[in-house]
Amino acid sequence: MRNRLLALSGAALLLGVSTFAVHAQTVATATLPDPPKFDAQQLPNFVSISDIMEYKALPEYHEPDWVTKQFVDTGKLPAVKDRLPKEPLVYKTANEPDGTGVYGDVMRHVIGGRPQGWNYAAGQVQGWGGIDIGMYECLTRTGPLFEVKADELEPMPNLAKSWDWSADGHQLTMHLIEGAKWSDGVPFTADDVMFYWQDNISDPNVKPLNSSGPDSFGVGTTLTKVDDHTVLWTFKEAFPKQYLYTMAYGGFCPLPEHILKPQHPKYSKNTYEQYQNAFPANFMNFPVMGAWVPVEYRPDDIVVLRRNPYYWKVDEAGNQLPYLDELEYKLSTWADRDVQAVAGTGDFSNLEQAESYVEALKRSADPAAPARLAFGARTIGYSLYPNLSGNGWGEPDARAQAVRELNRNTDFRLALTSAIDRQHLGDSLVKGPFTAIYPGGLYAGTAYYDKASTVYYPFDLEAAKALLAKAGLKDTDGNGVLNFPADQAGGQDVSITLLANSDYQTDKSLAEGVIASMEQLGIHVILDLVSGANMTATQNSGKWDWQIYRNGSELISVVQNTASLAPTGPQTSPFHRAGKDGSVDLLPFEQQMVDVVNKFIAEPDAAKKADLMKQYQKLYTENAYTIGLTQYPGALIINKRFANIPAGAPIFMFNWAEDNIIRERVFVPKDKQISAELHPNTLPGKPGDKGGPISAN
Repeated sequence: MRNRLLALSGAALLLGVSTFAVHAQTVATATLPDPPKFDAQQLPNFVSISDIMEYKALPEYHEPDWVTKQFVDTGKLPAVKDRLPKEPLVYKTANEPDGTGVYGDVMRHVIGGRPQGWNYAAGQVQGWGGIDIGMYECLTRTGPLFEVKADELEPMPNLAKSWDWSADGHQLTMHLIEGAKWSDGVPFTADDVMFYWQDNISDPNVKPLNSSGPDSFGVGTTLTKVDDHTVLWTFKEAFPKQYLYTMAYGGFCPLPEHILKPQHPKYSKNTYEQYQNAFPANFMNFPVMGAWVPVEYRPDDIVVLRRNPYYWKVDEAGNQLPYLDELEYKLSTWADRDVQAVAGTGDFSNLEQAESYVEALKRSADPAAPARLAFGARTIGYSLYPNLSGNGWGEPDARAQAVRELNRNTDFRLALTSAIDRQHLGDSLVKGPFTAIYPGGLYAGTAYYDKASTVYYPFDLEAAKALLAKAGLKDTDGNGVLNFPADQAGGQDVSITLLANSDYQTDKSLAEGVIASMEQLGIHVILDLVSGANMTATQNSGKWDWQIYRNGSELISVVQNTASLAPTGPQTSPFHRAGKDGSVDLLPFEQQMVDVVNKFIAEPDAAKKADLMKQYQKLYTENAYTIGLTQYPGALIINKRFANIPAGAPIFMFNWAEDNIIRERVFVPKDKQISAELHPNTLPGKPGDKGGPISAN
């Protein structure tokens, strides 16, 4: 049945006919309802990147008095001017909502994740909730782009302070910040960048967290060192500016070569597993380029980060950032994060679990409430992702292979999307104007979204059942569960595993809703709940049938992680990767999507890029590439004592809210500061010191 279906689909594509025509007699489409209006949403004040920051030398520099008196004056640290680069990154005062800040105080986070260790390069999870964003810096930066004018949108410089394209657009010379240092005082150079590229991203035995390998930067892309502060990218495409977004958070955040290289199997006797685990969570003072350094870890209790004395960013008055001396991460649950932020025992939360929205709104409405609540755009969306690899990714057994054959059958996917009552699914999470029907693909309200190009299959259980019959599924043994065809998996009951993140109630609730929907079709679904710390590893293993997946930034911004919009390389797609032979067995419409995405990456004209995304959206939704479930806004919960929080900061767009608000320039006025620092007047010690921070004594 599948081969016949693909033959029909392929013929339709060759003739230039929509693949939808093949299925039109079986399932009907409808006009997609507009998202409900939501008055609590805020909008940012749009500016240029040059209004936010620049690189330049200042006449003088300052730091907290206690650092100067206790560490510089006693010879434990060089003067602040000698710890900064030649031209530090300078934040413009005019763009700071509350102006120049003051030093002191702590931001208390509560998170549900648990740190595995600090080796981000080898795939270790730091616990999420903004820990990694506070520690690591990347070549470019995208979080604050939510407030950048649309016609000026491009990645912000960061560790790479500038770049130049060759005349033919195939080479990009990237200039790194000069004179910046890791938190232990060792210079940051191009060697750190090259080590991250050659021995982590490009090493098939190493899986950097949130990275899909070298193909994320284009198939065949190379990176070479020019000098200590210059690297050269060479691309097969001309002017692939999308990859500058991939060089931001998650894509290219170098770690210290001088610490990691001695543990890497290429330069030691270690195995790759030993390399990955060489820097466990109790390895204190791990060198970073970020504003804060890990100085204390107590399992299932807390992680504490202290200010980086070598941080390379300042304000226009020459004050070395960050303003906040300490970040704390209480290890609890994600639901508890919201509760404590609203109650004032925590300071910051990304309110993203829809089940708690109504209660949080009620509590924050009280004038005496310690925290304020600000909703952004609907940039949280969930989908049911089918594993589309039919040629061996994850080494499936007979049952799993039969499921993948079904996943690759367009009639089967259309049956799944027709069986989901999205309105009911959203209402089951939260009542009110929060959730919106989400058919999959690009998010409504994003720059490249086009409603006319979005194909919507409404809830229709009878149509879904007819599509399953068309796909060859029948209940041959009369037990109420459909059976595989006799030549697949021995004709046994259709039994499918559904992977979901156990750390989030929303993920579990949506998984339960999907299971109930599939039960009405006669499909038996087994829920496989995995903790967040192991979720990435399970996803990357390929050993799953379906998964509930919170969509990535590529469906929100399009220009970030663009290569992941389709299987453009062996590892770029989160749910369709290469099999044993190293190839991706693309379905005909997937090949079209790949072609569209590659054209989009190379296309300089804005209008043509928009037209390409219309094509992409139609291919995606028409073929039910994934099964869209629901879409809703997130809210930033922030204690009222904090200043310099920009208006309209989304909890997730190009990056998470912890980066969007530019935490290094967030401060607390002196009259609102609390005495809650766990390690006052201390700085990070030497890497690996078990004692954590050091004091002047």
